[in-house]
Amino acid sequence: MISRPSRHCTVELQALPARIGQVRRIVSAQLRYWHLDELIDPAALGVTELLTNVHRHAEPDKECTVEIVLMLDRLTVSVRDRDPRLPSLGDADPVSTHGRGLALVEAVSESWGMHARDDGSGKVVWFTLAVPQTTAPARSPFATHGTGRAAPPDRRDPVRPPAAPVNVRERAKSGVAG
Repeated sequence: MISRPSRHCTVELQALPARIGQVRRIVSAQLRYWHLDELIDPAALGVTELLTNVHRHAEPDKECTVEIVLMLDRLTVSVRDRDPRLPSLGDADPVSTHGRGLALVEAVSESWGMHARDDGSGKVVWFTLAVPQTTAPARSPFATHGTGRAAPPDRRDPVRPPAAPVNVRERAKSGVAG
């Protein structure tokens, strides 16, 4: 039994520079499709950093799987590869051009972690992002109004605040034409 709705997307790839960019675009498009535009930048940055680590460090090959899973309150992005060695969060030299990937993942995510796969065939590195809570529930196009029939779409213009009252005397005194 599934107690919470979820959505899932998996991409298998060779972690090569051109493919990393493609996967970043796939993740962005999937989040746009799920109406999670606010999560696109941190998710794209995080997946780019994890895939770059696979490209730079994974052995025996660069094969990996990216998985994104959306639960009600959390998006989890994970990268699975065949290298059993776990990465470490280290202190990067201030002038170094690399070595900050996991620190960036830590900075943009709600939580992150890693674990060796139980069967010894590699590891999984993951991070989570909090799903923004909407202030008003989306209105269903099939909502009913006590009739049992679908309500017609609302075709009125969006509600606009009333214009501020205009004091004609002050306008005349200031020389502003009406």
